[in-house]
Amino acid sequence: MAVRLPDPRRSRIVLIGASTYTAPELPDLPSVHRTIEDLAGLLTDQYYGVVPEEHCTVLLDEGDLRTIGQRLRTTIREAEDLLLVYYAGHGLVSGRRHELYLALPDSDWDDPEFSSLEYEKLRSAVLDSPAATKVIILDCCFSGRVVTDTMAGGEAAELGQIEVAGTYVLTSAQRDQVALALPGEHHTAFSGRLMRLLAEGVVGGPELLTVDDLYQRLKATMAAEGLSTPLNRGTQTASNIGLGVNRAFAATIGPQLRQQHIAAVEQGKSGDWPGASAILQKIADEQTRILGAEHTDTLRTRQSYAHSLGGAGGPVEAAQLLRQLLPEQLRLLGPDHEDTLRTRQFLAVNLGEAGFRDEAVGMLRILLADRGRVLGPDSPHTLRTRHMLARNLALTGATDEAMALLRQLEQERERLLGAEHPHTLRARDDLAALTVQER
Repeated sequence: MAVRLPDPRRSRIVLIGASTYTAPELPDLPSVHRTIEDLAGLLTDQYYGVVPEEHCTVLLDEGDLRTIGQRLRTTIREAEDLLLVYYAGHGLVSGRRHELYLALPDSDWDDPEFSSLEYEKLRSAVLDSPAATKVIILDCCFSGRVVTDTMAGGEAAELGQIEVAGTYVLTSAQRDQVALALPGEHHTAFSGRLMRLLAEGVVGGPELLTVDDLYQRLKATMAAEGLSTPLNRGTQTASNIGLGVNRAFAATIGPQLRQQHIAAVEQGKSGDWPGASAILQKIADEQTRILGAEHTDTLRTRQSYAHSLGGAGGPVEAAQLLRQLLPEQLRLLGPDHEDTLRTRQFLAVNLGEAGFRDEAVGMLRILLADRGRVLGPDSPHTLRTRHMLARNLALTGATDEAMALLRQLEQERERLLGAEHPHTLRARDDLAALTVQER
């Protein structure tokens, strides 16, 4: 089964963190506070995140077990596709079976049973979830003593205790290791490196990063740095869902798609607009999926795709797509961006080809002034707009104004490009045709 991203509407994330403690045996962990906040930002990122902000429940320094239980139960029941539960803080072990407890701000070091989140209760709640994929990540340790600048507590616990059927469980340390909060680092050692993978990606890695991809890279990275080694347990199906887009992959594939876009546009200019439009549509779909719908490259390809439809004989459809694109570019790029100005040109051209010549003329008059202001009167783009305005004026019967524009255009292009340049010759030919027509 191919790896896919979870459905953001049907997925839920719960982030639990305890950074302050009342028990003197449990040192405060300020890095946990920053870790939970920054991790929430990564997982709900507009372009690269997994779920929208409203589907990410953050329980930071919440000490009331009843409140935690109620919010956990509600969120866990809502999850249908992916359920991700993440804990960062002190790990405590107690009882005859050395059960794992996740420390809360008011947890007791010697008696965590009634003041901490028992892992078995969390496990049972997760098991009750209808989510197709369940992921639990624990950034805590199970060592038997407190270590300065570490997250520690209790005696060793078997990883088998924290396995959850049908899920993937990832821990930050092995049974006899501590999970470090290194001096000078803003995040815990494990979570910081996990977040770096999500934020920067894996060079040479797959397009989507599964929890198992993250585990394998974390295991190698942390071992190389002499840090605690993560452990994992999971079913194969849990590896079929991605926890994010590999940003390094996007950085690699972006230039490749950009070159394909350029080649497709040249293919259209050479006369094969139908073939070019088919390629551009595929490129736009890939860019939307990998780079995001609002990425500059995606917007530019959508622009070229729409214009190619006009070249292939569909100016009405082209104009419709360009009308949809223009407000997005105005919002994201601004009115004076070259891509925004180009979309206005393409829209006017296709409206003219669709028979709306008067509307096209009105748009081109305003665009000519704007391009002259932004790019300068001698810019090739400004001159191109003047040429398009002249052609549309001629087709509306305003021959005198069209001829005046073409005379001016021919002189400017001859001065800037030379008398035999194709653009100069095109203006000269259009002027000659109108002159013959007037006679």
